[in-house]
Amino acid sequence: MLIDYLKQLRKRGKEKREAIMAAGKTRLRPILMTASTTILGMLPLALNRAEGSAARSVVAISIIGGLIVGTMLTLFVLPLLYSIFDDASEILKKRVRKLLKVQ
Repeated sequence: MLIDYLKQLRKRGKEKREAIMAAGKTRLRPILMTASTTILGMLPLALNRAEGSAARSVVAISIIGGLIVGTMLTLFVLPLLYSIFDDASEILKKRVRKLLKVQ
C-alpha cells in the first residue's frame, strides 16, 4: 500500500523525499487502523487462560508480535529501503548509459 502510493506520487512528478513523506502521512492511518483492529481482535484469545487454550494463546501472541513488528517495518524501514534502492538504481542506470555511450 505504501510503496504503491509512493510510486504513484513519483510518477506525478514529486521528488523522492517529498513523495516518501506524503505517502507516509497519507497511508499512516489506514496501516495503523488495519494492524490495530487485528491486534485488538487477538487480545481476548491471547489473554485467555481457560483450560486447553494454551496453544491458541501462543498463536495469538505470535500473531500480535508479528503484526507489531510488521507495522513498524512498514512505517519506518520500508521507506528507508525504498530510498536506498532508488538511489542505487539511479547510479546503476547512469553507469549503464555511460557504458553504452562509450561503445
